[in-house]
Amino acid sequence: MPGTAITTAFIPVRDPHAAAHWYSRMLGLAVADTNNFSALLTGTGTASVTLMGPDSGIQADPGLSWATCNFKVDDLDAKRAELAGQGVPVGSITGSPDVCLFFTAQDPDGNTLLLTDR
Repeated sequence: MPGTAITTAFIPVRDPHAAAHWYSRMLGLAVADTNNFSALLTGTGTASVTLMGPDSGIQADPGLSWATCNFKVDDLDAKRAELAGQGVPVGSITGSPDVCLFFTAQDPDGNTLLLTDR
């Protein structure tokens, strides 16, 4: 039986170009493609994130109060401090060191992002 791969997560945004720039600058993601409909972002690994703008026709408004995916970072404390220093709203680091540590942050469109240590 063939396996199933997770390829992308979707996040609604107001302006794919501006959002792609923010995600690249704040999270170090590469912008693989951007247009008026969406922006495709990649990091390490095979999964990607697609930022969907209003012209894409999606039925979701920006400002999600829950995270549609997580972003694993190498140093959770340093990334939280960096984002907070840039004025990004961030939560406290929580979770269990034996399972997963994480914090939430908000992108400029008000979407809740989940940043994890694994």
